[in-house]
Amino acid sequence: MASFSSIPSIYLLVAIMVSSLMLAFAGNFYQDFDITWGDGRANILNNGDLLTLSLDKASGSGFNSKNEYLFGKIDMQIKLVSGNSAGTVTAYYLRSEGSLWDEIDFEFLGNLSGDPYIVHTNVFSQGKGNREQQFYLWFDPTADFHTYSILWNPQRIILSVDGTPIREFKNLESIGVPFPKNQAMKIHSSLWNADDWATRGGLVKTDWTQAPFTASYRNFNANACVWTSGTSSCFLQKLQVANACVWTSGTSSCSSSSSPASTSGSNAWLSEEMDSASQERLNWVQKNYMIYNYCTDTKRFPQGLPPECTATNTS
Repeated sequence: MASFSSIPSIYLLVAIMVSSLMLAFAGNFYQDFDITWGDGRANILNNGDLLTLSLDKASGSGFNSKNEYLFGKIDMQIKLVSGNSAGTVTAYYLRSEGSLWDEIDFEFLGNLSGDPYIVHTNVFSQGKGNREQQFYLWFDPTADFHTYSILWNPQRIILSVDGTPIREFKNLESIGVPFPKNQAMKIHSSLWNADDWATRGGLVKTDWTQAPFTASYRNFNANACVWTSGTSSCFLQKLQVANACVWTSGTSSCSSSSSPASTSGSNAWLSEEMDSASQERLNWVQKNYMIYNYCTDTKRFPQGLPPECTATNTS
């Protein structure tokens, strides 16, 4: 039998998750989400296959997931507000609760007709953000649905569009950079008016004659771990790993229907990283479509760039 110290860390991580978490997969909006605000401006349609958010001068709207997740691969297809969307923001993000929250952001900043959307991204850990990167897209995100993905595992966060990575934020706790890893997060999305800052720094205001503004969602998929304990930490009464069998809470994984051997494929995201082809696509996006990077903003950080900026060029 292998000693405890010789077991690869990823197996221990999976074992810990199995004790407190369960896998979640594709579902529908009735089952997976709650409409949280908007007074009728958010609607679930087509037997739960489609969700729409609307914004008018009185209010926007929003929803969040019923489940909380601690690591996962989250996909959502979104069709953004068309036409003159200046002043509007469609936000799609993961966020935990509390004053020291974690958060992983996509925000889509509207623009005048014919001008490109800006994709605003950020990563918060323990309540600290200020890690903005912004991009244009290489297509019209209002003409059809496109897939926006968040890969979040213990080693890295990768934000992707239609399978093309646009940003990677690595776990650099070894040099003192906080990384989201201990707080379960819900999926949130909202459509709201932010014409005080969203378009050209607030110079272009929302044209309410174009209201209502509508964003649409479909094909949600979460290959992820759902937090079920109701607390912010994993509690493990007993752990023993031997020959790929996990003993926890008085039950052996070898006697369950979901042994490590049968779930290893679906859990591949737990250790996923970018291969050379993905790195090339990331470099292509950042060379041609990145319009702001906090890691190059020396005026903003006169005392020196954040440590992750000098440690890696993919933060």
